[in-house]
Amino acid sequence: MAVYVGVVGAGSAEADEAVLAAAEEVGRAVAGAGGVVVSGGLGGVMEAACRGAKAGGGTTVGLLPGTDRAEGNRWLDVAIATGLGEARNVLVVRASDVLIAVGGGFGTLSEIGFALKTRTPVVGLATWDLPGVDVAGDAAEAVARALALLR
Repeated sequence: MAVYVGVVGAGSAEADEAVLAAAEEVGRAVAGAGGVVVSGGLGGVMEAACRGAKAGGGTTVGLLPGTDRAEGNRWLDVAIATGLGEARNVLVVRASDVLIAVGGGFGTLSEIGFALKTRTPVVGLATWDLPGVDVAGDAAEAVARALALLR
């Protein structure tokens, strides 16, 4: 069975080019390992991770905040319109076996918090420095650590 890797981070307005490039590399590496990328389905880090996963031949799932599947980024294979706004962050965590946080603001912080609360392993890449978050130096290391946490 495939591993579902949640990739979370800032929306497009908050993410810089280096963070987006890292997220794309994370998505590609998850796909290369046979994993499924789970995200909030919108822009920024979410879109970059999905784009990377698709480039790597992988599968992507987006749990959207609104009620319209068409709001999802074009790299989604499965777009689920939750109608829950930011509360969908809990669903992103619960749908994931492990979480990789790439950059991010307060929405990312909430996802990290939910993951730690539910004992979902978290790997951080240029994100919040918190107890319980396994810090990685680059995208390849983030994915390797994430998969190792599940063994």
